[in-house]
Amino acid sequence: MLVITRREGEEVVIGDPTDPVGVVRIASVKGDRVRLALDFPRDIEVHRREVADQIMAEKPSVVGKIRPSG
Repeated sequence: MLVITRREGEEVVIGDPTDPVGVVRIASVKGDRVRLALDFPRDIEVHRREVADQIMAEKPSVVGKIRPSG
């Protein structure tokens, strides 16, 4: 895991800097709360961890369910 220190208004570029996949900007810091601004293409899903965990728990597993036709 990479840990980066940023101040309000500063950004982190994800991917190739000449054509980034996305950008994360520190929108504001108030007390122990940090607001992030995420700029990614619409086809890239971005979820909070608790939402991602919920999605994964609800998706049926396809492992072992694919059978050859015959």
